[in-house]
Amino acid sequence: MKLQYDKPADVWTEGLPIGNGRLGGMIFGGVELEKVSLNEDTLWSGYPKESNNPGAKDILPQVRKLIQEGRYTEADVLTKGMLGPYTQSYLPFGDLLLRFDHGGIYHSYKRSLDVEHALHNLEYQVGNVRYTREMFASHPDQVLVLRLTASVAGALNVHASLDSPLRHTISVLEDSIVLLGTAPEHVDPSYVTSNDPIRYGEPGDNKGMAFEGQLAVTAEDGQVTVDGRGIHVLGATTATFYFSAATSFNGIHKIPGIEGENTSLIAGSILKKAASQPYTGLRYSHIADYRLLFDRVKLHLGKSPASEQMSTEQRITTFGAKDQGLVELLFHYGRYLLISSSRPGTQAANLQGIWNALTRPPWSSNYTLNINTEMNYWPAEICNLAECHEPLLDMIGNLAKNGAETARVNYGTRGWTAHHNTDLWGQTAPVGDYGDGDPSWAYWPMGGIWLTQHLWEHYAFSRDEAYLRDSAYPVMKEAALFALDWLIEDGSGSLVTSPSTSPEHKFRTAEGVAAVSPGSTMDISLIWELFTNCIESSERLGIDQDFREELKHARERLLPLQVGKYGQLQEWSKDFEDEDTYHRHTSHLVGVYPGRQLSEEETPELFSAAKTSLERRGDESTGWSLGWRVALWSRFRDGNRSLLLLSNMLRLVKDGRSEQYNHGGVYANLLGAHPPFQIDGNFAASAGIAEMLLQSHRPYLELLPALPDAWQQGSVEGLRARGGFEVDIRWDKGQLAEAKITSLQGTDCVLRCNSRISVTLDGGVVETVRNDENSVIFLTSAGQTYHIKFDGEL
Repeated sequence: MKLQYDKPADVWTEGLPIGNGRLGGMIFGGVELEKVSLNEDTLWSGYPKESNNPGAKDILPQVRKLIQEGRYTEADVLTKGMLGPYTQSYLPFGDLLLRFDHGGIYHSYKRSLDVEHALHNLEYQVGNVRYTREMFASHPDQVLVLRLTASVAGALNVHASLDSPLRHTISVLEDSIVLLGTAPEHVDPSYVTSNDPIRYGEPGDNKGMAFEGQLAVTAEDGQVTVDGRGIHVLGATTATFYFSAATSFNGIHKIPGIEGENTSLIAGSILKKAASQPYTGLRYSHIADYRLLFDRVKLHLGKSPASEQMSTEQRITTFGAKDQGLVELLFHYGRYLLISSSRPGTQAANLQGIWNALTRPPWSSNYTLNINTEMNYWPAEICNLAECHEPLLDMIGNLAKNGAETARVNYGTRGWTAHHNTDLWGQTAPVGDYGDGDPSWAYWPMGGIWLTQHLWEHYAFSRDEAYLRDSAYPVMKEAALFALDWLIEDGSGSLVTSPSTSPEHKFRTAEGVAAVSPGSTMDISLIWELFTNCIESSERLGIDQDFREELKHARERLLPLQVGKYGQLQEWSKDFEDEDTYHRHTSHLVGVYPGRQLSEEETPELFSAAKTSLERRGDESTGWSLGWRVALWSRFRDGNRSLLLLSNMLRLVKDGRSEQYNHGGVYANLLGAHPPFQIDGNFAASAGIAEMLLQSHRPYLELLPALPDAWQQGSVEGLRARGGFEVDIRWDKGQLAEAKITSLQGTDCVLRCNSRISVTLDGGVVETVRNDENSVIFLTSAGQTYHIKFDGEL
């Protein structure tokens, strides 16, 4: 449960991340000079402003006509007129800098991140003096805390300061230093060439948000002084630093336990409260709060071949996924990162979670809605972190409000829509700078429709009908209204979307490559999922019968998915040639995972074609794409192939500065390498591993559906399943041995298996009723745990 290293980080992607959902720190672990890169999740460029494009409504019928006539490259050009502005960028807060007077000659160096307790530890020796540092991001107290100790009394001499790449001033306030800054009004994406990419407002007329950080220290001995250069601790044995931060963002962001909007009052109040407490109390409350979430799931895959002293970087390069302990660590690391970047009341985790050191980060470190934002939250429910899902669910509700105006202004439709990207300000219009972007990635009105799947999943796992009725279904219904208005007839009686793209991938035509066409498979699949979720919601809530029937009729008329000339699931409505057979996106397979449209039982031909499509894509890709393929192969019940993809993920990437699309992996700190850094690969890995062990998207639970041959013995505890179940599984010699299923809602449990089983409760045998030769159904009571023994094949 530790990432560990025997040297400091040379670059940011070797640092170790801590976070409390709102505040983040990337710790380098330097000896003479230490740097902690700081973030606050509401610190973005920009301000609320209009982004819709009224002209899109007039261009839409022209684009549809060109598509109907097969003039796809011309339609691409015209679609650019339907675009809007680029989103804003997630920004770095700054750095906490520490300079130690002991010089840079040291030995016996160790640094680690304990993901079981959410603690960063560092130790080294200078001469005979042992120096230690412990740092954590407290969610209960909303501060970053750093404890410094020396093994010899009075040997600790350190100078601490704050800095930021954004415009700021440093001042002294009582016994603390204050960094007061201003964010830019606009930052161009990193991929845009500009002479003036970062633009601030004029003095006295600045619309960018204000931000403030405060740093204080308590020392048990020695001398503490504070001046314009920082905080100086001399001749001490132990010192504890506290960092708090706030911004002027006044959206849905609320800091737990803190009232007010003034950044100084907020940051100062947090700081004083934390500094007045004993360090042991802060540490205890932090660990207790964190472990209430983290300890819900345990995973054991077997003994690690690595020695206890081997660094994580060495484990990656020496063993990769052959180190089953490293796979366990990767799984739990994803859960650690989700807890650390997404808590109730915070912003949703963005492309980099909450960790970013660049003023122009890759892809603006925003929310990319055509896969990456959704992927961030794939592990939330199955990995028993439903509370961490809440920031995304809140964001979806916000986008639905803005998206209703975009639907009306841009398209003249009912309901709401969102496109390829969004940001802190909730942009729902297409990006692309009103014509600069390529439709293959800039034009995609399915963002809202895909996001609503998370609303349904939150209900499917919890069976909370009050949540479904009051929160999820109203937003889902409005997205379905947009879909109904957006669909058009294709001339043969089927309903299609137009213009439609398969995100970031193009097809070949006689005129060249193009992006827009009618009814991409991803569009049709996402709408099928939304309609199905709305239909089931309406049935369970006993409402909207007429609307339910309208959705059923429209779902029947959706363009049928098709099998292409290579036996593959077609990505587009016509059997076009791929621009790139090995493309990183597998958008047309969304009905396999994370959806439920395609299955071996109900759609065997299409399910087989989808498998062929995945074969054609290959096993090499970016980090996040490899993670998606782990889960896809799990749905195809091929655990050995899933493990192969995990092997490709667990390979070391050193150069994270340039974009690569065919060789992803992880950095030395196990963060996902697109490259460059994107955190979605970490979340996809955790979700994919869980999917190998438990599936519940069909009307039954399936245990060990994709267990690799290499995982002969093991166990998992605390995974969640749809229907309101918590599941523990143990296996031996590659076969199910026993399981525990806790029913949270008292619904019937249907278990797919081909073994003889016995189910006991409190020592008594519970009668089982076989549904068919492959499944067992038993009645449950809420709050009860059922013990299952597996005893050979039927």
